[in-house]
Amino acid sequence: MSQTSLDIAQLLAGMLLLVSFLMLYQDRLSALINRYALQAMVLAASVAWQAYTQHAAHLYVTAAIALIFKALIIPLSLHKIVKKLRVHRTIEIIGGLRITMALGVFLTALSLVVMLPATTSVNAIDREDLAFAMAVVLLGLLMMVTRSNVVSQVIGFMSLENGLILAAAGADGMPLVVEISVAFSVIVAFIVIGIFLFRIRERFDTVNLFELDRVRGERR
Repeated sequence: MSQTSLDIAQLLAGMLLLVSFLMLYQDRLSALINRYALQAMVLAASVAWQAYTQHAAHLYVTAAIALIFKALIIPLSLHKIVKKLRVHRTIEIIGGLRITMALGVFLTALSLVVMLPATTSVNAIDREDLAFAMAVVLLGLLMMVTRSNVVSQVIGFMSLENGLILAAAGADGMPLVVEISVAFSVIVAFIVIGIFLFRIRERFDTVNLFELDRVRGERR
């Protein structure tokens, strides 16, 4: 693999991690959804580049799925759900923004420290992608933990899944059946989550977990 190919792959993976930090920084729901769409676009570009460098045509399917479903259909659907449910546009960040960003930096450093020495036997592009992918996964988990809004937690989960796709694509690709299964699972999960959100809103008139805990405590 040429140095240019390696540099482009590292640039795209680094951009994916950067967008994850932008998502972690957001305290507005609409902006968070838009950042997720941007992350999906970068993921599609990264996977497409992996398909080109690996000469793996099936990875183009993964890139197309990420672009169509993750970057277009899911964000547009989330915007409609937020508007339909009249969800509060401001997201409460548990622990505060500064602490959350500091934890994000720590988790990214931890991913690099753990993954780079553990993957010395693989080629350079796979090492970088796996390290960045692990950081994206951990940042997705951090978003799920530090957000009280159910919609933002769903976005954190989908961001986590983007990191897993980057790792799988970088590790010499993955079978086409796995890609289709992952895409189908994401679509089904998104539909179920949408129905779940509507039911919560209909029953409790909120999707904030703190408010739901308060309602549950009052009913005891």
